[in-house]
Amino acid sequence: MGILDRFSLKGRIALVTAGAGPQFGSSISEALAEAGATLITASRSLERNRGFAENLQSQGYDAHGMELDVTEPESITHLHHQIIEHFGRLDVLVSSARAELSQGFEDQTPDDWLYSAKGDMVGLIAITKAFLPDMVRQQRGSIINISSIYGVVGNDPNLYVGTELLQLQQPHYNFVKAGMINFTRFIANYYGKKGVRANCISPGGYFNNQPEPFLKRYCERVPVGRMMNNEDVKGAVVFLASDASEYVTGTNLMVDGGWTAL
Repeated sequence: MGILDRFSLKGRIALVTAGAGPQFGSSISEALAEAGATLITASRSLERNRGFAENLQSQGYDAHGMELDVTEPESITHLHHQIIEHFGRLDVLVSSARAELSQGFEDQTPDDWLYSAKGDMVGLIAITKAFLPDMVRQQRGSIINISSIYGVVGNDPNLYVGTELLQLQQPHYNFVKAGMINFTRFIANYYGKKGVRANCISPGGYFNNQPEPFLKRYCERVPVGRMMNNEDVKGAVVFLASDASEYVTGTNLMVDGGWTAL
């Protein structure tokens, strides 16, 4: 098999949680579909996922939209049943969904943190656990969790000075993203001999029309001189999903423009 063939996902079934999202989710979904996978994207908005899937179908890709609320165990169980009943298996699981909070740390309450934990910790573990037995039975599976540079390093408050972003920083995000990385290592260690690989991708700052002072400071600090865009995560996810990374497991791949190299 040639090296480019090893990157092909033809014949693979792939699920991306929050896979129709405007940032990493949609980019990850597009990449897997473009690499030949049968793509399933799922989040709370069934309409959005079906619309996204139909757009990919119009481009000739095999894509399907389903519904999922990662904060509800029953929703995870239902999605698992749907996928196994319809497709027979799952080869690639990409967890990019998270329970978002809108307010900054000083305004958050214990109920907010419990909501976050319900999706970002309980939901992540639950959906992984749901599909692990299927992957073990087929002796093949790639689990890819989307973490963040803030699961590895702390926030630099100097970036946000003079903008409203300073008040919106959320330390629970660092907490859950760091935990995701070590949970990934746990899965890699315990299920590697059963044919299942588990890896993380930790993206850097994503361009989302942030205030100019923040953009200037961020781009000056990061070695490549710019923020992340929709294309930057595609190669990483296809690599980790495919046979090209057959001997890669338990790793946290930094896609951060060199931010953590400083």
